Amino acid sequence: MDIGSAVGRELGVTEEQLRDLSRYRESGAFSEEERLAIALAEEMAKTPVEIPPELSARLRRRFDEAQLVELAAAIAWENHRARFNRVFGVRPVGFSGGGLPRKFTRLGDARRP
Repeated sequence: MDIGSAVGRELGVTEEQLRDLSRYRESGAFSEEERLAIALAEEMAKTPVEIPPELSARLRRRFDEAQLVELAAAIAWENHRARFNRVFGVRPVGFSGGGLPRKFTRLGDARRP
């Protein structure tokens, strides 16, 4: 959640959503699509990955095939990144407290010093 929360803020994730993430099912801060995406992320983070049929059906009612492919790929990437970082003991460095590093004041803006 460290750099992810900072990037999320840049992309429009609200403080309420960050605060309520652990209780997303009950929170009014998330749309139905967001709740489904978070539920999918939870299932994809488990080992073994087994998406419950009822979740799969709900996802397919809300998202088309291309959207599901993009969503699953994004979740898989974040899961990979988190697990990779664990191997090397990468710890949070405080981005979750507010903002991206100065060099990245806008998402995708990698200015050279």
